[in-house]
Amino acid sequence: MNILRTPKAMADWSRRLHREGVTIGFVPTMGALHDGHRALIRAARLQCDALVVSIFVNPTQFAPTEDLAKYPRPIAKDRALCRAEGVDICFEPGATAIYPEGFETVVTVPGIAQRWEGDIRPHHFAGVATVVTKLFGMVRPDIAVFGQKDFQQAALVRRVIEDLSLGVKLIVHPTVREQDGLAMSSRNVYLSQTDRTLAPILYKSLQAGAAAIKNGTTASRQIQSMMTQVLRRESAATVDYLAVCDPDTLAPLASVSERAVLLGAIRIGNVRLIDNVLVKRPAKRGRR
Repeated sequence: MNILRTPKAMADWSRRLHREGVTIGFVPTMGALHDGHRALIRAARLQCDALVVSIFVNPTQFAPTEDLAKYPRPIAKDRALCRAEGVDICFEPGATAIYPEGFETVVTVPGIAQRWEGDIRPHHFAGVATVVTKLFGMVRPDIAVFGQKDFQQAALVRRVIEDLSLGVKLIVHPTVREQDGLAMSSRNVYLSQTDRTLAPILYKSLQAGAAAIKNGTTASRQIQSMMTQVLRRESAATVDYLAVCDPDTLAPLASVSERAVLLGAIRIGNVRLIDNVLVKRPAKRGRR
């Protein structure tokens, strides 16, 4: 595995491989890699000839009050995981390489970026859209793999790819979970032992909503009420939002006619958790 640190070195490597007809896969990360990232890397490996994993803690998607300085950076461990999974290039640019002096262009996606996570963290998705667009320009991948756990992020990246004609095939890999259902996340390390035992309550609430839909409930207000009831069992959880949405636009649904994504964000202690569940309403049985 080779380590590249400059945009020029990354782009030169990609150009050379493309001239040889090699397909390039890409998994962008902020490091602190875990088994969820491992699953993304393995999914990408199956779709390409050469694989790039980026490790870059993007400062523009953090607000001044958020945990940029404390964000875990176990670079030796991350490299070891990438090496073990057969990654060809570990791309580790510095902040000044991505955002050189005089940089001022920002990529925004007003529709998707203003809802849910965008409402709670209004700075966040402009940072995500901008850095992903830049990384795509440097890595020049044929395919890119993102995790379903960050559902809104994946929807935003899909919109950017389509709107800017970037020519990247997006693969969204299902959420990887701990045995008790908690979605794997780099921020889970911040949970205290007590809070860790409480954390799966978010997934349980989303499962309750999904079960309601599969049992015939269509009104979003009722579905949200059922999810909220589950979360109320744990008084330590503070709800940011529980939503029943269109999976493509993330617009809230008044009722579920066919497909929906249930989105949730809660705070337990000092840790903010997000999760989602995709649901398809069962087809109506014909009358005999």
